[in-house]
Amino acid sequence: MADSLVVASKVKDAIKGQGCNTAGDSVDALSGIVSDMVSKAAARAKANGRKTVRGSDF
Repeated sequence: MADSLVVASKVKDAIKGQGCNTAGDSVDALSGIVSDMVSKAAARAKANGRKTVRGSDF
């Protein structure tokens, strides 16, 4: 993945806080999910005639 959309250390800390370990591909997978969610939210905003993505678009 080119640019990560999540802070790896924060993700790893959150997972560790749940008593689990973080696999090497976990952060990239989560970043991919976030990227997809951002794209869908932007598309929803555009479909509603807006350029501003709101929380409700997610």
